[in-house]
Amino acid sequence: MLNLPNILTLSRIVTIPLLVFLLWWPGWAFGYLLAFALYCLMGFTDYFDGYLARSSGTVSKLGVFLDPIADKIMVAAVILVLTAQGWLRGPWAGDFHVIAGLVILMREIAVSGLREFLGPLQVSVPVSKLAKWKTAAQMVSLGALILAGALPGWTMPLGDAVFNVPHIVGLVTLWTAAVLTLITGWDYLRVGLRHMD
Repeated sequence: MLNLPNILTLSRIVTIPLLVFLLWWPGWAFGYLLAFALYCLMGFTDYFDGYLARSSGTVSKLGVFLDPIADKIMVAAVILVLTAQGWLRGPWAGDFHVIAGLVILMREIAVSGLREFLGPLQVSVPVSKLAKWKTAAQMVSLGALILAGALPGWTMPLGDAVFNVPHIVGLVTLWTAAVLTLITGWDYLRVGLRHMD
């Protein structure tokens, strides 16, 4: 069970507390830079562990179980800490940007429950291309929001105000991910409803 893909997956789970610690201090730009580098490394291992498992024929039940859990824990931890530290507060909508984060978290919980329900029925829910786009937008969004804390001086004027560029990119892509989340979540729910009496 402790092959390289599974070790990479476990390393993501073990590293989450360090990522949370680095994000806990919103005024510490260097800490956020370290957090951004760690987040990118975790994203790389997410891709690499799956690629290694498939290419080497070492796909295991443990890996299939742990990989989505590692992803969901990481995403939930980052969204919660960024919300607590005020990074999901932004122009025009204020705290309303938190709704986009909530949509993403609720969908992750709902889809996990749906997969658990469909498992004993031996019904698989394949990942659609749109769901992959959702994941990409989500990862870019969270990375950009972390980068905003690392580069507070990267700003641009917009009207009478000055905005942090990564922060705006992060909020826009967060809403993009939230919209795609609703669409793909509904697709998964329709599949599940066919198997519910």
